[in-house]
Amino acid sequence: MKHFVWSCGRFQLGLERPLLMGILNVTPDSFYDGNQHASLERALEHAHRLLEQGADILDIGGESTRPGADPVPLEQELERVVPLVEALHKLNVPLSVDTFKPQVMQAVLAAGADIINDIYACRMPGAIEAIANSHAGVCVMHMQGEPRTMQQQPKYKNVTLEVREFLVEQIRRLRVAGIAAQRISVDPGFGFGKTTQQNYQLLRNLNEIQIESYPILIGLSRKTMLGQITGKPPAERLIASVAAALSCAERGASILRVHDVAATREALQIWNAIEHGVEE
Repeated sequence: MKHFVWSCGRFQLGLERPLLMGILNVTPDSFYDGNQHASLERALEHAHRLLEQGADILDIGGESTRPGADPVPLEQELERVVPLVEALHKLNVPLSVDTFKPQVMQAVLAAGADIINDIYACRMPGAIEAIANSHAGVCVMHMQGEPRTMQQQPKYKNVTLEVREFLVEQIRRLRVAGIAAQRISVDPGFGFGKTTQQNYQLLRNLNEIQIESYPILIGLSRKTMLGQITGKPPAERLIASVAAALSCAERGASILRVHDVAATREALQIWNAIEHGVEE
C-alpha cells in the first residue's frame, strides 16, 4: 500500500498518479544536457519550459553524478543552486535539490527548497540532521561505491534483494532521527554501481522493492542502460526513456525523474486511460 501523499515542505503531493519530476541541471558536464542551462537566465527559462510541459516538481542539480564525474567544490555548488532556488521559490512549485552535501542541504532549505534528493542516501555526516531540522521531503537512493568508480566492477549476489535491504536500513535511520514516514521516498539508483544486466533485473523486479507505503522515485531518463540496448547516444534516447518510464509506472513507481516532461506526460495520459478508463 503506497502513501497517497508525499509531504514535502510547503506541499502535500498526492500520489494517485505518477508525478513528473523535471530535471534542471545547472552543471557544465552532465551526461545529456551539460552546459545547456548553466547560467541563471537559461536555467530559469528551462524551468518555465518544464512547468509548461507539465512538470509537477523541479529537480535542481549543481553537481554532475554521471559515472567518472569529478567532485564539485562546495562554494561552486552553492553558487549554482542557491540563486536558482531563491528565484524559483515564488512560482509556488515543489523544488527539489539533488545534492549529498549537508552544507548545501542547509543552504537550499533556507532558500526555500522543499525536497532533498540525495544519491548518498543521507550517509554523509550531518545530512540527516540537516533534513530532520526542516519539513522537507527526502529521497534516499541506492548506490554501490561513488560516482568516480561505481561502474568499474559492481557485484551483487541478488541485486533486487540487496538494494531493498539497503533502502530499508536508510529508512530506519531517518525514522530514528524523527523524520516522518510521509516525508520519505526511495530510489533504487539505476546506473549507480550496476551493470546493464543488473539494471534491467532491478527494473523488471521494481515492484519487489516496494517497502511498506514508501513511494518509489526512479531516474533512468536517457541513461546508458537505454543506449546499451538501442545503440543510440543520449540525444537519441527519447523513445527508450519514455518506454522505460512507463514500465516503471506499471511496476509501482510514484515519481518519475525525466528530462522530457511533455513526451512522458502524454504517454502517461494514454497509459492511465488504458489502466483506469476514460470519463464520459
